[in-house]
Amino acid sequence: MRATGNTFSSFAVSSNRNPWLASVPWLFVVLWSTGFIAAKYGLPYAPPLTFLSLRFLGVLLFLLPLVLIMRAPWPVGTMRHIAVAGILVQAGYLAGVWCAIKLGMPAGLSALIVGMQPVLTAFAAPLVGERVRGRQWIGLVLGLCGVALVVANKISLIGLTWQSIALCVMALLSITIGTLYQKRYCPRFDLRTGTIVQFAASLAVVLPLAIFFEDMSPSLSTVQWTWAFIGAWAWSVLALSIGAIFLLFALIRKSAATQVTSLLYLTPPTTALMAWAAFGESFSLAGMAGMLLAVVGVAFVVRK
Repeated sequence: MRATGNTFSSFAVSSNRNPWLASVPWLFVVLWSTGFIAAKYGLPYAPPLTFLSLRFLGVLLFLLPLVLIMRAPWPVGTMRHIAVAGILVQAGYLAGVWCAIKLGMPAGLSALIVGMQPVLTAFAAPLVGERVRGRQWIGLVLGLCGVALVVANKISLIGLTWQSIALCVMALLSITIGTLYQKRYCPRFDLRTGTIVQFAASLAVVLPLAIFFEDMSPSLSTVQWTWAFIGAWAWSVLALSIGAIFLLFALIRKSAATQVTSLLYLTPPTTALMAWAAFGESFSLAGMAGMLLAVVGVAFVVRK
């Protein structure tokens, strides 16, 4: 695959000089995979849009003082494009998945639908000047089959509605378009100020929806301030919205879009392992085979 700038393999090539660079993709996978775990802990205590509004607000309260102290440069010329990408990757994707799960969409089925992203990104790769090779198409298909095996025993049609399906498809389209949009129009910007722009734009979209649909009030009476909720909120702010997103931006900057999104094939297997360890959820032999197949698929896609 051709892409402007360095390719995904630059992380591996740089590992001889800096092991941290080689660990970036795998650290991203681990952090990103905890998103469903955080949702499982947080959603019982707050409506989804209210939780996301507090999450976005927490990111701004944490980062803005640091940015002002460090006098980080603001992306004046590309701020509009960064805001659009942020709304798609943050507000559109997260709101779609979290609301779908709240409406009864099984987590396994939502993971399978969103797992279509690497294939969808590959189809749209020419729009950002990238070409997907035959070997990589094989890897994409293998990865998708692996995800299907992992989540197959977790899929249930009980309580499934067209609204939850539509929300999950919206999330899939939103993060795919957002990733491609950012790769094309704003591949490079200061991560500190760029993240603030993206989450401020996302908060401006999600907060009015939370107020209108979930009766979110200044007193936050719809939130149950349990330790489980506070822990899920803190983890979502620091580990997911700051840690994982910083790593995602670094990967988008360094790599081709299809190679970056192929890493998401590793999310359902990793999440399944976490759910098995944290909640005692079953993890079948088919799931183990699917995890191995997903790893092989990603290797086909990212191998130089």
